[in-house]
Amino acid sequence: MLRRPIHDWRKLSKQFIVLLTCSGIASYFAYHAINGRHGLEAKHRFLERITLLEFEIKGLEAARARYAQDVALLTPELPNADLVEEIARDVLGFVHPDDAVVMTLTHDDATSTSQPADP
Repeated sequence: MLRRPIHDWRKLSKQFIVLLTCSGIASYFAYHAINGRHGLEAKHRFLERITLLEFEIKGLEAARARYAQDVALLTPELPNADLVEEIARDVLGFVHPDDAVVMTLTHDDATSTSQPADP
């Protein structure tokens, strides 16, 4: 005669609790491996930010090179005549006596002159 297996419900319930706990812990770590602070999505965001910052670094290095060139031209003995003329033209609005100055009327100037003055 065959014997029926005896199921111990306490033993099965403990196994089920252990299985449920292990699967919960595994799903917790899987979720944070993808969406966590150091997960796969964060890695993609960091890589995008790296490319943006590298582009910004290249621009700053170019500006630094221009400033280094300007500083090299400022020697304590005599200033470079071309640098002094460039600064005078850009910052102070000076022109050379031999330059031809062409004044144009902008749209704002044209509308402000066409308005009659209040008496």
